Parts: sequence; C-alpha cells; structure tokens
Amino acid sequence: MPLVAANWKMNPTNIDDALDLVRGVMSVARGHADRVEVAIFPPFPWLLAVSDLLVETGVKLGAQDAFWENSGAFTGEVSPAMLKGWCQWVIIGHSERRLYVGETDEMVAKKTAAVLSRELGAIMCVGELLDHYDEGRSDEIVTGQVRAGLAECSADDSARLVIAYEPVWAIGSGRNADPEHAYKTMRLIRRIVGEMIGAGAARKVRILYGGSVKAANVQQYVELPLCDGVLVGGASLDAEEFAQIVRVTAEVYGHR
Repeated sequence: MPLVAANWKMNPTNIDDALDLVRGVMSVARGHADRVEVAIFPPFPWLLAVSDLLVETGVKLGAQDAFWENSGAFTGEVSPAMLKGWCQWVIIGHSERRLYVGETDEMVAKKTAAVLSRELGAIMCVGELLDHYDEGRSDEIVTGQVRAGLAECSADDSARLVIAYEPVWAIGSGRNADPEHAYKTMRLIRRIVGEMIGAGAARKVRILYGGSVKAANVQQYVELPLCDGVLVGGASLDAEEFAQIVRVTAEVYGHR
C-alpha cells in the first residue's frame, strides 16, 4: 500500500491550528484507507494532542526525529522508547537535520536501527545537493547515503523500513525533480537495498519521492513503477491541498 506522509516541520505555531489541520484531512484519509496509508508528522509539542484526535481513524502518527539511545544524559533529545505506543513512524535523516544540525550518515544509521529495534517504522531520507546534481554525482551521493544508513539494518526490518528520495535542491524550492530522474534514482535505491539486506527484503521496502510535492504534480510521481508514495512538506500544511494529494494517490493506485 502506498504511503502519503505529511511532514509539518516546525509548523503550525499553536495547537488549535494543528488540530484544525488534522480535522481537515481525516475524512478524506479515512475514506481512502483501503488504498492509501496516511501518516502525519507534527512537531513534538503537538504529538500527544494529535494522537488523541487520530484514535480509531486509521491515520498514522509519526515523529520528525528520534535519538539512538533509549534514555540517558542527552538534553533535548527524544528516544524511540518514549515514542513507542502512540507513534507508528519516525522520520530519520531529513536534509534539514543534516544541514542545520550537522546530522551525519553514521548518526542516521544509528537512529534508523534504534527506531526499527523498537518496532516503529522508519522513513530514512536521502538526497543530493544542487551542486551534486549539476555535477552529475546524484547516484554517487545517494548510493553512499543508502549504504551508510542501512549499515545496521537487516532483512527483518524491511516491512517497517521506508526510504524517501528527496533531492535537496527540490525541497521548499518549488522546483521538483524530473520524473525520469526520480525513477532512475528510486530504481538505484532499490538495487542498493537489495545488495545490503537481500532482494526479497528490498521488494518489501517502500520508496517515496519528496521535494516540492503538491496536488498539481503528485500524479507524475505516484504513477512511476517503483514509487510507493510521497513525503509532503509545505503542501501538507494546507488541508485541502493535502487531501487532494491523498485522493490522487488513491486513484492512481486503485488502477494498478
């Protein structure tokens, strides 16, 4: 089943707006629950309230990050153990984490393994910078990130593992990747996953596209043979826009 994930990032700034946003997409998400898995990733302060609102809706809840230790003297961090029980997903290694807080491939690997060990789903993000893309190094960069990120994973993790290809130059820029480039990169990712944890497991791992995804362009990605859904940023903060993304994804996969 495809996954449509809403990464709210550091938005909205008050809980009432957060809950209104959830209410705005719940009915559409529930109406297409047989064809699309929908997951919402609010900021940490809103997780509990959003969790209460999502009870028995079928919409999944996720955190935007998690640390690799379950407890300890790690000021400001949140562990997978703390999220277990009311979150189903965690985003790991988003390019903004890599850029603004210096998250490395090794940190991504430890976080991914820690999240999966708690039987949570992990969405591990990979993607190249604009300079890499212009220099023709996309494959090299993405291959390195996937190999490093999966260093502590095994075939047993495949059903709960998602890899999101997000070309960094497309995130928040309004410039989305050409579908052919996205397809080739997602095909590369699946091949590398197969080499790392086995071909059978690689078929279970879902691969998403992210980067300026909106209702107007989502169809060209979810129609790609190897695309298992989308990771949506800014467009997920508009309830109707995000609902339309869910509708389009459901329609495409309903005809597969």
